[in-house]
Amino acid sequence: MANFNIGGIQQVGVGCENFYESWQWYIDHFGANIRILEDDTVAERMLPYTGGQPQKRHACIAVNLQGGSGFEIWQYSERKPCPAAFDISAGDTGIFAVKIRSNNVKEFHRELSAKYNNVGPLSKTPDGRPTFWVRDPWGNHFQVASGNDVYLDQGRYNGGVCGAVIGVTDMHAAINFYSEVLGYERMVFNEEGTFSDWSIMPGSEGRFRRVLLAPMKQPKGPFSELFGKSYIELVQPLERTPRKIYEGRYWGDPGFIQVCFDVSGMRALGEFCAEHGHPFTVDSCPNDERFDMGEASGHFTYIEDPDGTLIEFVETQKIPVLKKLGIYIDMTKRDPLKPLPKFLFRLMGLTKIKTLKK
Repeated sequence: MANFNIGGIQQVGVGCENFYESWQWYIDHFGANIRILEDDTVAERMLPYTGGQPQKRHACIAVNLQGGSGFEIWQYSERKPCPAAFDISAGDTGIFAVKIRSNNVKEFHRELSAKYNNVGPLSKTPDGRPTFWVRDPWGNHFQVASGNDVYLDQGRYNGGVCGAVIGVTDMHAAINFYSEVLGYERMVFNEEGTFSDWSIMPGSEGRFRRVLLAPMKQPKGPFSELFGKSYIELVQPLERTPRKIYEGRYWGDPGFIQVCFDVSGMRALGEFCAEHGHPFTVDSCPNDERFDMGEASGHFTYIEDPDGTLIEFVETQKIPVLKKLGIYIDMTKRDPLKPLPKFLFRLMGLTKIKTLKK
């Protein structure tokens, strides 16, 4: 039996050119108004992906308490961020879209369309569920996905992140990786053809293979009830050669940086990944020391999928609940499979952000 646990998607990283402007947009449109942590220091342990040099950056992790995973919003502080030199198209290699959970897709579409222009039409996914796509002001694409589970009712039609859409070059290899290494073993759909639901996405014309994967079992862990169900959609273009989204650029440059999974048993997970041909490429705590991330601390590592898309693992050790009152949770003293009680997240809700103070 594996001596590690993957408790679901913790967050998806979003590189940006203006930290406050981007976060405010995700607060206003996706409800990412609870700050889990914020850090404005030097990223010293990502050298394989930052040109071999430490890089100063400003980052936060923010969630929507309605349920779902968070956003890691990330900006270089002393280096000019480098956007992609081309329009990212459907199926380009890497994370080209992020899924947002909605408990009422039709009403959320009406709400967003009333205040923002770059919202695609209502449509249906290949498995017949209501959906629509949104493009943020910086060209990042989001697919709104139907999901009825609500963690703490915030009076919204949407929760947070519930998955990622990832371009691949070899569908067989990608399915093996995401199912065998990350546990996304249930195939929700496996379709080949042309698709109308993502018409707002550049390059969506032509034929594609789309495979939607989900975990076979409900994930366990301290944040598993907040995160809820998650999905990985793999997309392979069949009529063109995809471009690599982060080719020639650094981790943290604008776009979707990584998918991050909440885990326990990091050392056992590392052995498992190495046995499957995907060893850690970054390890923040090679000697099992504690790594501080602003108000929180933990242990993070990275691996790559078969196309080089970055997958992060985080084993959380300490998180703030009410920083002003000095209330923190020491995760090392808890059962790593037991969900945190809801009252702790209700306390976090007392610090809900409406307008950011720069």
